[in-house]
Amino acid sequence: MWRAVASNALTLLIVALFLLGGVILFGQSTYRATGPLTEPVCLRVQSGSNMSRVSQDLEKRGAIANGMLFRLGADYSDKADQLKAGAFLVPAGASMEEIVDIVTRGGASTCGTEIVYRVGVTRKVVQVRELDPATGRFVEVASFNPAEETAPSEFTRVRAASDTRYRIAVAEGVTSWQVMDSLNNIDLLTGEIERPLEGSLAPDSYEVRVGDTRESVIARMQKAQEVLVAAAWESRAEGVPLDSAEELLILASIIEKETGVPEERRQVASVFANRLDRGMRLQTDPTVIYGVTEGVGVLGRGLRQSELRRETPWNTYVIQGLPPTPIANPGRASLEAAANPDQTPYIFFVADGTGGHAFATTLSEHNQNVAKWRQIEAERANQ
Repeated sequence: MWRAVASNALTLLIVALFLLGGVILFGQSTYRATGPLTEPVCLRVQSGSNMSRVSQDLEKRGAIANGMLFRLGADYSDKADQLKAGAFLVPAGASMEEIVDIVTRGGASTCGTEIVYRVGVTRKVVQVRELDPATGRFVEVASFNPAEETAPSEFTRVRAASDTRYRIAVAEGVTSWQVMDSLNNIDLLTGEIERPLEGSLAPDSYEVRVGDTRESVIARMQKAQEVLVAAAWESRAEGVPLDSAEELLILASIIEKETGVPEERRQVASVFANRLDRGMRLQTDPTVIYGVTEGVGVLGRGLRQSELRRETPWNTYVIQGLPPTPIANPGRASLEAAANPDQTPYIFFVADGTGGHAFATTLSEHNQNVAKWRQIEAERANQ
């Protein structure tokens, strides 16, 4: 009899083990399977939250089918105590395993709201953006110039949120004074800064946090520019009429200010390279403007003839070769153009009325292009 009982118990144990194994396999399969979300959602995890609250939120939003299994999976993978606060984009079809990884990975939040401070623009300096979960892209909800307008309600709401991200977007061609002035007017930053050397800052987008020092932001911009300049100098074409990386930076700043058309940069660079090769003066208006303003503020008007003739260290109508310093902070594309200009015979260019330039090899061709531009200017003045 005892033998029969033992046999039956063993059988029941084996069956139970098989059932348990099946449950475990089913749980693992479900935990790793494609989730029920049909559209991305932005999941906000508050500071001090836990996996239980997160699982409840996910269940309510239809992101997971079983909150208990979600919590068990987080425990089993030793990630339950690694939950990070923030706003996280949960993609459509994300498995429970993938969601646990997203909310425990750390780093910057991947969705929610952001405020962008734009350096180098005169109108909409502050931009408020929110993530559209359906597309995974940030969209503008408000923008304003704090020097001229009252902050909109969207800015106040987003600024008050604990998970808002902040970025500083520096446009190509801004001066170091403009960057310094803008940073000094961003109240989420701390500390004092002096005007950085012209050309030493890399135009780019930089994420910052409340309480970051202005000095640390400048240091990041300078480090990024050092890397870009070194790479451009290392990859320069043979025969480029430049003696140092500093000269490349100076020329790139002139190219940056001369054209806003990306496709023209290497052509513009070729004109300056040809002029340097021939010992001709560069005769470029942006250098004259820098001689007038020295990079402080914006000229806001056309150049006068007296200014074109005025002797300043930067006036390339007067001096030979390159000016002594950059005249702005050039971006990667202009640095690369200065290092690798197109091979052209051009030594002249003038605006063509489309936003670009007309290039010429001879003075006669150039004079014809100038005459066309003057006609366009006159027609616009009469409209």
